[in-house]
Amino acid sequence: MAPMRASEAAPLAAERDGQPSALASRLAPPIPGSALWGWLGPLLVTAFGAFLRFSRLSVPHAVVFDETYYVGDAYGILRHGVELNHVKNADALLASGKSTRILTSVPEFVVHPPLGKIMIAGGEWLFGLTPFGWRFSVAVLGSLAILLTARIARRMTRSTLLGCMAGLLLALDGLEFVMSRTALLDIVVMFWVLASFGCLVVDRDRSRARIAAAAAAAPGAGDGGPRLGIRWWRFLAGLCIGLACASKWNGIWYVPVFGCLAFAWDVGARRAAGFTRPVRGALLRDASWLPVSFGLVPAAAYIASWSGWFASTDGYDRNWAGQHGNHTPVLSALDSLYQYNKAMWQYGVNLTTHHPYQSWPWTWLVMSRPVSFSYNPSSASCGAKSCAQEVLAIGTPAIWWASILALVVCLAWWLARRDWRAGAVLAGVAAGWLPWFWYAWDDHRTMFYFYAVVFDPFLVIAITLCLGLLIGPAMAGAARRAAGATAAGVYLIAVLANFYYLYPALAAQVIPYSSWLSRMWYHGWI
Repeated sequence: MAPMRASEAAPLAAERDGQPSALASRLAPPIPGSALWGWLGPLLVTAFGAFLRFSRLSVPHAVVFDETYYVGDAYGILRHGVELNHVKNADALLASGKSTRILTSVPEFVVHPPLGKIMIAGGEWLFGLTPFGWRFSVAVLGSLAILLTARIARRMTRSTLLGCMAGLLLALDGLEFVMSRTALLDIVVMFWVLASFGCLVVDRDRSRARIAAAAAAAPGAGDGGPRLGIRWWRFLAGLCIGLACASKWNGIWYVPVFGCLAFAWDVGARRAAGFTRPVRGALLRDASWLPVSFGLVPAAAYIASWSGWFASTDGYDRNWAGQHGNHTPVLSALDSLYQYNKAMWQYGVNLTTHHPYQSWPWTWLVMSRPVSFSYNPSSASCGAKSCAQEVLAIGTPAIWWASILALVVCLAWWLARRDWRAGAVLAGVAAGWLPWFWYAWDDHRTMFYFYAVVFDPFLVIAITLCLGLLIGPAMAGAARRAAGATAAGVYLIAVLANFYYLYPALAAQVIPYSSWLSRMWYHGWI
């Protein structure tokens, strides 16, 4: 793994004068190895993860946990463009497969934006109102997240091997696995957040290459660096983060964090190229586009996700403005949407109802209270007198517990070396995790461990960075790299064994009760 720090920032005037290729290789070093394997390796890991996620996707053949809301809501959007209230026995009808008459004609007050439910509706449109149908889209997104993680980690570390390791870790994480097989919204948020981050990493490479080229072509041209103009990868990052917010509001914290990250990378690139006033250069030449990329574009994506509600006359609060005297075209619709979203916000921050599986965010990394999505003391034959069948939303301990150490290492690494990769994963974890501390402390809001899936890929990348440090750089001695590679390999085998052991409790396999109980390592897991 190539060493790359924000403090590679030492002025490089000599390199600009005589070695432009050296400057470019420092700002945007090429990824070594085969481009073919750069895709083939991550695709093979993704295929493995997809096989795990799609195998027995219809099990359990029932509506589990919060699918009770989103399956019917998605079907309402599919049929009517908006969510409608469900009949009282909707879950039983869905489980029996005998009827799709699960909706009333009454508009439903919902507490999350529509995009995640629109994506779930895509699977229902393709495969019907069946467990496979309503879980299809989340399985696709969960599988594609493996590919994204592998490609992003590859670009960050300049190593196809480490990229594939990152993808494999996500493929073997229990929480990502369960959320990829359950029609909830959190995996949708995670996917779009990860896609946005990937776009930013690509933009970082491309902008640094352009800055290096400009510095080499005109060494004395200004002290702030070139103007880079429209950066389409950054626009795409803004679009993706807007789609995350349009799935569930906890994506919004990534908007300022990714905006600050992008600006910091701009400053670092100009400093690394030897420009003497990098902050001024980034502010005057690039920052003017940040409100567009991380303001207007996400807002437009969010509003567009409500298109079915706008087009309908039956959506909840759709006619609020007209009922209160506002009949101005366009503005009245936006006024109604604002009032609806205001009510959603008030519901969300005031949700304090106790739930037996709720947990506080400071316990999430140790997984002291995972969530049982489904438990059935099965009567099916399992070779024992008593059987059990469960879907337990829990991460793979070998990943989550190792991530605690990995985050500490990344924090020390960033403080000591200002390595941009360590800082990036810390920012990704912080944006998805720390806001919940405020809601826990100030609002005592009901919350669950599976919310942490949003920053799960950043934990995996943090572990991967540490594995890269363990293996050592390419110039390290053969014995050093062999020992590091062996240790990394042992860790990956431990993760695989841990996931394999937990798999029955993750995938609703019917097993003897004693076997199920042996997998409950802590009383809070029951």
